[in-house]
Amino acid sequence: MTEIIALKKAQPELTPTFNNDHVEWLMEIVQRNRFLPRPDPDSIFVGDGNFQAVGAEFLGHFIRKGGLLPDSRVLDIGCGIGRMAVPLTQYLDPAKGSYRGIDPVAGGINWCQQMISSAYSNFEFRHLDIAHSLYNPKGEINGLELVLPFDDRQFDFIIMTSVVTHLPDEEVSAYLREVERVLAPGGRLFMTSFVVDQSAQENPFNKRDARLGFQRYDEGPCWFVPELPPLAAVGFDDGFLDNALTHAGLSITTKSFGHWRGVPADHYQDLFIAECKGDR
Repeated sequence: MTEIIALKKAQPELTPTFNNDHVEWLMEIVQRNRFLPRPDPDSIFVGDGNFQAVGAEFLGHFIRKGGLLPDSRVLDIGCGIGRMAVPLTQYLDPAKGSYRGIDPVAGGINWCQQMISSAYSNFEFRHLDIAHSLYNPKGEINGLELVLPFDDRQFDFIIMTSVVTHLPDEEVSAYLREVERVLAPGGRLFMTSFVVDQSAQENPFNKRDARLGFQRYDEGPCWFVPELPPLAAVGFDDGFLDNALTHAGLSITTKSFGHWRGVPADHYQDLFIAECKGDR
């Protein structure tokens, strides 16, 4: 059973036209559709697994767990080379829904503009020159000073998959501050992470992903993998992200541990869903 740590309010029911059977069908179509754009494997710079299979899996999570609707206005922070965007082209209403993707890696943005935006006019991608030691070391924007290039309260659904897993703790707060600003009241953040609690540290059943032997860094909340560059995989003390989300003005509705730590779950990384309280 997936371990859900906090659930303050029930998630919305699926829209009548997208019940569980329909979602399963849609995921299968996305995974098997050979006509959907797919980057060359050598150009995929982040993320493990099959490009289409992982995208289809997350599409199901966005709808079932996050309450994503076809007419949602979506922002994908750290959109990479379109792994989340491609399946969303098959779900978002082209007349009412919209997607905006940002990333510090120009090559991924260029591919998305050429292969996705050219066919789906409601999908836009923008390069944001944020400095990152691994992905954009010559970037001009300090992550601590991040200002998203969007108006206040513009989005209904924000995606941050495998983003805070590559950020130092100080930058996490800067990102979440901006997330709260651009989310519409009642809008949701869907964020994945690595939470290093006692069970993940001690690995009592020896089932944790062997690649993620996190060790604490100094006295702060961050955990790094000694064999990897510091920001290749970042974990945080249990409670750090909860507090950061709350401090940013977001209300956590779901906190669910993933199977990287060796517990049964239908998702790999740990998952947070948080809602913008905002001004209604």
